[in-house]
Amino acid sequence: MDAIFLSSGDVIADRRFEWARDLADKGDFAAAADLLAQTLELAPGYASAWFTLGEVREKLGERDGAVAAFEKAAGADPQDRHGAQLHLIRLGALPAAAMPEGYVRTLFDGYAPGFDHALTQGLGYRAPKLLLKAVQASGASMKFTSALDLGCGTGLGGAAFKPFCGSLTGVDLSPAMLAQAKAKNIYDRLAEGDVLAFLADEAVAKARYDLVLAADVYMYLDDLHPVLKAAASVLAPDAAVAFSVETHDGEGVTLRDTLRFAHGAAHVRDAIATAGLTLLSLDSASTRTEKGLPVPGLIGVARN
Repeated sequence: MDAIFLSSGDVIADRRFEWARDLADKGDFAAAADLLAQTLELAPGYASAWFTLGEVREKLGERDGAVAAFEKAAGADPQDRHGAQLHLIRLGALPAAAMPEGYVRTLFDGYAPGFDHALTQGLGYRAPKLLLKAVQASGASMKFTSALDLGCGTGLGGAAFKPFCGSLTGVDLSPAMLAQAKAKNIYDRLAEGDVLAFLADEAVAKARYDLVLAADVYMYLDDLHPVLKAAASVLAPDAAVAFSVETHDGEGVTLRDTLRFAHGAAHVRDAIATAGLTLLSLDSASTRTEKGLPVPGLIGVARN
């Protein structure tokens, strides 16, 4: 069950919610659903309870009931910190759309303290190494006067590229992740904010980068056309973009059960071309494992 907890403001309702979540964790979904219904009678606007009820109803095979609960959860929390809208997309009740900022920020703020260990040790994370190898193979000079790390997180990607960068800027939506990155003294500049909004501001300021890096960031975006076009707008002459995506066998974009987007190779190629970039390489590679299996992915490098 979802680990995020937002209080209802009612001690009794909160207590019943915790009991219900414990029942769900033990696999007693019918009892959990009954207790969550009682909880919501006490606190009708309780986002966490609505969201958990959506998860429980889905486990019980009640798709329509799950959709109704996720809709209530999204309505009860305008920031959608649980990501109810993503579940509605996954269930086919909403079209694909950008992830709610509140969800992404809350997710990674929670991950930040143990992020590096969980990713590198638990999931075998290797995106930075794969990206560095791909950029080197592209024939780039590997002397980047100014580089930008989109969705920099704790700085795992930045650390791999730092030796080749005169100046390194990182941007991320999560303040807790940025705090981890700052402590590593990797970046010359760190900015908190949405990647697309940051790129738009940089374009207006006429900032230019020799390299734009996006390590395991684009799986939190549905359509890659806007972000690649925005990245192209801040590239210096003869500059490169390097990125990783999760992928699938189809041509479009799909939301996986992990609540990350997978992009088909055709979608990636079209987004690169539409941005006015030349694709140098797009290779199949897995940047992480989940449940002991490699997650299908692509490593791309393009130039303007």
